[in-house]
Amino acid sequence: MDKLMETFEKNDPVALGRVLKEVESQSEKGYEILKRTNKEKGKAHVIGITGPPGAGKSTLTSKLCKQLVNKGFTIGIICVDPTSPFTGGALLGDRIRMQELAKLPNVFIKSLATRGSLGGMAHSTADIVQLMDSFGKDIIIIETVGVGQVEFDVLEISDSVVLIGVPGLGDAIQTVKAGIMEIADIYVVNQADRPGADESVKDLKLMIKESERKDWKPSVLKTIATEQEGISELIDELERHKTHLITTKAWEKKRKERNYNRFVGRLDEIVHESVEGQFKTNPKTQSIIEQVKEGTMNPFSAANKIAEYIIKS
Repeated sequence: MDKLMETFEKNDPVALGRVLKEVESQSEKGYEILKRTNKEKGKAHVIGITGPPGAGKSTLTSKLCKQLVNKGFTIGIICVDPTSPFTGGALLGDRIRMQELAKLPNVFIKSLATRGSLGGMAHSTADIVQLMDSFGKDIIIIETVGVGQVEFDVLEISDSVVLIGVPGLGDAIQTVKAGIMEIADIYVVNQADRPGADESVKDLKLMIKESERKDWKPSVLKTIATEQEGISELIDELERHKTHLITTKAWEKKRKERNYNRFVGRLDEIVHESVEGQFKTNPKTQSIIEQVKEGTMNPFSAANKIAEYIIKS
């Protein structure tokens, strides 16, 4: 353990891969690693890349990273891919599409499967961010699954959220919906060489103008990621947003909220594990569960009985 952490602290990418594996598997060693690296986190600029499937998130992320590396930044990339509800497996397609980045210096790519998480993120994403941050990455990019209207988890982890769309996906309808269209700090209309790009930009700007958000007015950019057009403008806007966060103290506030959310999340996990343990081993709770299944006890009274019993015990 000590030897592994020594090589990790020397910025050995092999050691980073090993500690990421331990943390993702939620082993006891993984929790010890998180405890030891907790104080070193909070320096990296965490960027969430989100949007519907087919918008070109992976391509844009790849081109963005290339230009950031050329500017001297060290990059960590977290690619979240969906897990099959039938087989439990995941096709880590983002990693396949980003093979060219693996050859670049100062870039580390980690693929994660959602494993049942419905918010566009994997459960261990925040832990992986902490380790990459502690390792010394300047920028950490999270590319989410692309689940549409429920993709809010990225907001809790990221400093800057980039929402990517393409012309022809009903942007005019999306602008009047509450939800994912309101979480972004920067909007990108990718594949801007397609018909309807200007209309999409117009719709987004209208939505921003009518929004009640006062702290930051998101910009709308056009990109053609395959041709690297608009990427430098996106980098400039990300740097401008980071400066805004720091000068308004929002940078520090986000980190405090992130720390609290991780604490609550871990507490929920511990309570859930405790309740599951009672389900499997305690005859009293098993009797209540059977009554719920049979319909002789309503689920509300049953839940209150079990919660009261576990708290007392």
